[in-house]
Amino acid sequence: MGTGGQERSDRGIGTGDVSGYGRTVRRKSLWDSATRPYGSYFDEVVDRLALTLGGEFGFAVERVAVHAGQLTLHVARDFLVAVGRALRDDPALRFELCSGVSGVHYPSDVGRELHAVYPLMSITHNRRVQVEVTCSDADPHIPSLFSVYPTCDWHERETFDFFGIIFDGHPGLTRIEMPDDWVGHPQRKDYPLGGIPVEFQGATVAPPDERRAYR
Repeated sequence: MGTGGQERSDRGIGTGDVSGYGRTVRRKSLWDSATRPYGSYFDEVVDRLALTLGGEFGFAVERVAVHAGQLTLHVARDFLVAVGRALRDDPALRFELCSGVSGVHYPSDVGRELHAVYPLMSITHNRRVQVEVTCSDADPHIPSLFSVYPTCDWHERETFDFFGIIFDGHPGLTRIEMPDDWVGHPQRKDYPLGGIPVEFQGATVAPPDERRAYR
């Protein structure tokens, strides 16, 4: 019994890992803030944004994170549009391009379960920054950045479709991948894995997290 239990643990059964490998889950704190100096051009970007936003900076930017050579500004959702406009328009910043929106669902991040991440690029200065904003399952609203970065159009629709984040002010927030009458948002971690029941000569198909094992 002990060996069988260990085997189930190694394969990730019951953990939500559907790879069959069982070791693809990593635990990482969502709230590790960076300390100065941030390195590279990161200090310059943060300082210039603080100068541009003035007294609002302390309310707008909740924290600064640096991970794997990437600067991420965690922004309060009420200030998302103002921060985006400052990053785009200030001559010393000039983050002219938003290359998409990525949704993330962290069920354990209570009150901030839904995250939207906007990767920005300054073509003028050859720099990159990420802007991350959160909302709760109970109030899944984030202001749309379409008015600042029109390239967000389809990306915000996709994030709404798959994660259920409502981007207030978007000109046409409808599903883009799933059918209009689809129920739920299939990339959330609480979305059922589903599957089609199949029987063949009395055999049944196992749940998704029990189908494969690598040795």
